[in-house]
Amino acid sequence: MAIRQLSETLINQIAAGEVIERPASAAKELIENALDAGATRIEIATSGGGKALLRVSDNGSGMDAADLELAVRRHCTSKISETLEDIRTLGFRGEALPSIGSVAKLSIASRRRDSAGGHEIAVAGGKIAHIRPAAANPGTIVEVRDLFFATPARLKFLKTEKAEAGAITEIVKRMAIAFPAVRFVLSGSDRTTLEFPATGDDHLARMAQVLGKEFRDNAIALDAVREEISLTGFAGVPTFNRGNSAHQYAFVNGRPVQDKLILSAIRGAYAETIPSGRHPVAVLSITLDPALVDVNVHPAKSDVRFRDPGLVRGLIVGAIREALARDGSRAATTGASDMLRSFRPGFQPQAQRPQAPWSAETSPFRPYQPATGLSERPQASFDGLSMPTARAEPQFSPQPAAPEATARYPLGAARAQIHANYIVAQTEDGLVIVDQHAAHERLVFEAMRKALHSKRLASQVLLIPEIIDIPEEDCDRLMQHAAELSELGLAIERFGPGAIAVRETPAMLGEVDAHGLIRQLADEIAEWDTASGLSAKLEYVAATMACHGSVRSGRRLRPEEMNALLREMEVTPGSGQCNHGRPTYIELKLSDIERLFGRS
Repeated sequence: MAIRQLSETLINQIAAGEVIERPASAAKELIENALDAGATRIEIATSGGGKALLRVSDNGSGMDAADLELAVRRHCTSKISETLEDIRTLGFRGEALPSIGSVAKLSIASRRRDSAGGHEIAVAGGKIAHIRPAAANPGTIVEVRDLFFATPARLKFLKTEKAEAGAITEIVKRMAIAFPAVRFVLSGSDRTTLEFPATGDDHLARMAQVLGKEFRDNAIALDAVREEISLTGFAGVPTFNRGNSAHQYAFVNGRPVQDKLILSAIRGAYAETIPSGRHPVAVLSITLDPALVDVNVHPAKSDVRFRDPGLVRGLIVGAIREALARDGSRAATTGASDMLRSFRPGFQPQAQRPQAPWSAETSPFRPYQPATGLSERPQASFDGLSMPTARAEPQFSPQPAAPEATARYPLGAARAQIHANYIVAQTEDGLVIVDQHAAHERLVFEAMRKALHSKRLASQVLLIPEIIDIPEEDCDRLMQHAAELSELGLAIERFGPGAIAVRETPAMLGEVDAHGLIRQLADEIAEWDTASGLSAKLEYVAATMACHGSVRSGRRLRPEEMNALLREMEVTPGSGQCNHGRPTYIELKLSDIERLFGRS
């Protein structure tokens, strides 16, 4: 078969298959062109999810007749000259407009600011019409109709109009975050109008527009530099998380990207602070010499390739972890909102409910009568604080008021313990409710993690070794890593083909559920096990141990013990969430409480 030159129209349609995958792809390319033209106002209108109509209007520099004629031809661009090593614009390929024109009905009307009139050009299915004069405001209006009418097979792969409209919305949000000084308006017959007014240099205000006003109160500023690469942006506190990763935004030299390396680094930075199935909220902006990053990896330009990916990943993980250690222990403000929403209308006053004769037995204010008979056992301790022996007390345990000075601490003064698991503390401007098990679990884990980097953890020898029967293959896995587990204070030996003898446990854990701990470790090692052993997973093992050795739910605490727990939380990194990412406390401001009672 003879080789022949493809037609210009077919070449453009092939390029369109890579560059223009869906209406959102076309929207992205047109918005990038408007931003590169210096626009400060961009309006996007859609119909039929962008398939029937996509119109992008801007007040940028505009084009004259000669520019318009070249703009719809392939590989014509004003953004690069002879090299790809110094790309400082969003677009640079010169493929978007001719690709769109080859598969849709495209019209462009534009006028330069210093020109008396404008011009218009149209392209339909690759056929270019003659340029003609047109009335136009300074700037450019690009209108795309009947997308993929020239390649109808592509229409079968598009999603519903609602889904395609949603994809365009996500593109506009990413662009809006990257360019806060630009006003964006998204409207059309298939959507409600979405407007992002310009916020100038206030990036956080623009992020609040896109991510919600709660983000401003739950974001930690990032500002870090390694060698020639800088990272700025904001990371949400761990307890401010979402059900998917759609609220993670990354930008490289101002370009919105969805790079796997960056997203992986975000996951790594939040390891052990976010519950399984939940995702952090973050906005990261990476700035570096254009020569150190390749943006020409894919026609869509959403993937990039760094010259030193390890340096970039280390910068992201280190900066976020440092920020979380510095300011990430606070609870998300949304916790209070969720609490307020849980108070539903419908409470029926006592006077309207059936009445029963009053008696000491029916009174809700029964006097406290301590119970006895529970055996005393050693309990876990944290950072030198020995926790108390078990006691039985009533469901609600009123505690004597602590000194008023204690209330000035961030987590306040302990006032009560309810349901033998939750500590209620009074702060200067509200109250805090602490999950004692989740909080102590985090404190123990942080103490174990700190000790890991200095010396072998102290252990306590069991008078009678505990024998745990588990499958032989699990025994084999555990014994392969006995030395590494010993570093954590857990000494084990083989006890026959299908059993493990536990002889020592970490001293800081106090009494440990050895059976549950060994079985969980066996399961985790089966999942993690690699040739490198557990050296990279010791912190995860420590987290597992901390859970099995922490103050359990149902423990009664004295006021001084509750306050000691609060003070430890205030100085421990990451104490705002447990090892599984759940919040350890919820803060309720006095204004929130007053709102519940209609006082404000």
